Amino acid sequence: MSDMISADLVDLDLSAETKEAAARALAERMVARGRVTDLEGFLADVAAREAQMPTGLDGGIGIPHCRSEHVTEPTLAFGRSAAGIDFGAADGPADLVFLIAAPAGADDAHLTILSALARQLMNAEFTAALRSVGDAADAAALIRGEDPAPADEPRAGAEPVGESTGGTAGDATAGVAAGGGPGDSAGEESGGEGAGESGRPFRIVAVTSCPTGIAHTYMAAESLENAGREAGVEVVVETQGSAGFTRLDPAVIAAADGVILAHDVAVREKDRFAGKPTVDTGVKAAVNRPGELIGEVRSKAARGEVTAAGGAGAGGAAGGDGATTPVGRGGESGEGYGTRLRTWLMSGVSYMVPFVAAGGLLIALGFAIGGYEINKAPSVMDHFVWTQADSWAALLYQIGGVSFAFLVPVLAGYIAYGMADRPGLVPGFVGGSIALTIDAGFLGGLAAGLISGAVVLAIQRVRIPAALRGIMPVVVIPLISSAVVGFLMFVVIGKPIASAQEAMTDWLNGLSGANAVLLGALLGLMMCFDLGGPVNKVAYTFATAGIAVSDPSDSAMKIMAAVMAAGMVPPLAMALATTVRARLFNAAERENGKAAWVLGASFISEGAIPFAAADPLRVIPSSMVGGAITGALSMAFGATLRAPHGGVFVVPLIGNPLLYLVAVAAGVCVTTALVIVLKGLRRPVPGATAQGPGGGTDPSAPSGAKQPVTA
Repeated sequence: MSDMISADLVDLDLSAETKEAAARALAERMVARGRVTDLEGFLADVAAREAQMPTGLDGGIGIPHCRSEHVTEPTLAFGRSAAGIDFGAADGPADLVFLIAAPAGADDAHLTILSALARQLMNAEFTAALRSVGDAADAAALIRGEDPAPADEPRAGAEPVGESTGGTAGDATAGVAAGGGPGDSAGEESGGEGAGESGRPFRIVAVTSCPTGIAHTYMAAESLENAGREAGVEVVVETQGSAGFTRLDPAVIAAADGVILAHDVAVREKDRFAGKPTVDTGVKAAVNRPGELIGEVRSKAARGEVTAAGGAGAGGAAGGDGATTPVGRGGESGEGYGTRLRTWLMSGVSYMVPFVAAGGLLIALGFAIGGYEINKAPSVMDHFVWTQADSWAALLYQIGGVSFAFLVPVLAGYIAYGMADRPGLVPGFVGGSIALTIDAGFLGGLAAGLISGAVVLAIQRVRIPAALRGIMPVVVIPLISSAVVGFLMFVVIGKPIASAQEAMTDWLNGLSGANAVLLGALLGLMMCFDLGGPVNKVAYTFATAGIAVSDPSDSAMKIMAAVMAAGMVPPLAMALATTVRARLFNAAERENGKAAWVLGASFISEGAIPFAAADPLRVIPSSMVGGAITGALSMAFGATLRAPHGGVFVVPLIGNPLLYLVAVAAGVCVTTALVIVLKGLRRPVPGATAQGPGGGTDPSAPSGAKQPVTA
């Protein structure tokens, strides 16, 4: 740890007023030590991590952190603020700020040290000592676990952070050091409130994980262990962090009375916890309110509630790396219904998108080769001539049609999966297939998925004998839920939904003139609002639902064209802006701009995310204006598209391709101009120097210029 923090990486009078300014002040100390090679690039990585989830913790602690290619070796900087800085914690500003910088390929030894520091932050004596220390060198020594005082006067809370403490999976077989593991006499004697069957303490196994795997993962583990010790409950935690993880002993899992999954990325090997009462939540819930989670899992155990794959509650989102990353059961159990509903719908859409892309492109290629009459060709099983282009066109069209037939069942199945985990898949797929059978279409799939998840969750709340729990996920839940969902879809709600689907289709077919242009502008705004996020996906799914039929209407194909055109604008505009006014962007953004050319041309809106994360107040509104213009022009020009993806590579398949490209170019130019103007109006902040690729002054900036701080 001695090489990770020193006195010159400590600021006991941190004067920053915002979290961005605090990160910059501490990062500049890292630059001065040669630990960070590109200040702006590193800060962009910190901002991107912060955008995933705020790094403020209850108790006045902020832990901005990230992995970055601009970091030469694992480094820690510490700042103490008298006024406090808002890092998004529920209890207010943070006065203790730790900036953790890890290289993209950090070794496990250093990451283990950082994880041990994260655990120490849950130690009240340790944080109290940091608040009272008066010298930067003493603060650095305290964090390193060293004690400058005489050996017979140990400093409170100064346990070496290089030594792991607590009951993580690494020592699971020996017991739980912090909370009484199997065989721990203190845990056995606690009894009372925490007692389980036969008078023994209640036993919980837990998994913690966060997107970076450096801080929250280990802080959540320490928090759960401390809460377990206070409640007289045995808690064994498996930390799935960047330093790797040691699997819980199967015997420990088998002996557990309940499971807590505190995660913001997918839990690895989750099926190990099947058949246990489970609380599935976000990692910050375990940091901030571990006692509630322990109480919740004990209540579930008392009611006999179990899950099929380690949790059907509202867990953390898996992925976050782009448009088609499947989304898991997202959020903390305290989230509002609207947030959870959005996460469930996103789960279904994320799994559906690959089927859309594959099937849509195959169908479009079939039309391109064989003409629009190819949809009337006989089955290629009965008639296929190797030397005829029409046969190949029919083959592509029919394969694409089969892929498209999965859209509604996959949507419904994975909406139910997002709500109820694996038990939701069977009724979800059944309900989605019924939606196709009764012509309820896309709306029917949405309803089937939500109903399936709700039915499974209701069944799981029923208390059942322990002897029957093993067959619940494979026999009882699929049987009952499929029957209930089938009855509701066929007999109760299927016909009204089919009527609504028909009415929506008729409305789209009737769009023309100003109404079509306004719809194009609205879809363009949505596509550029969150660059691959939920709003973007709503617009994209609306468009793909219209063409996911054997003979889509002209209006549906216009909508698809407008949506794809608008989605190409943000990354292409950022690429153009970094080319024509490079000095307004740091070295990392200029490099991202090169990749954005390809991403934008391929209709991958996420190519603009690095720019939006670093400067959202300028990039996102500019992108929305350009996207709205492009969407409106595409609709006005009457451009049509049967392919749901592909960008410029499917231009030959577009109706009115030249005018379509004009619409895209217009939006790109408008967004580029707005971004350049807005960035040019920024007032420079004293002391924030422009950074070049090597961490020095940007040679493209004017002499003596200062690099403005982004919003």
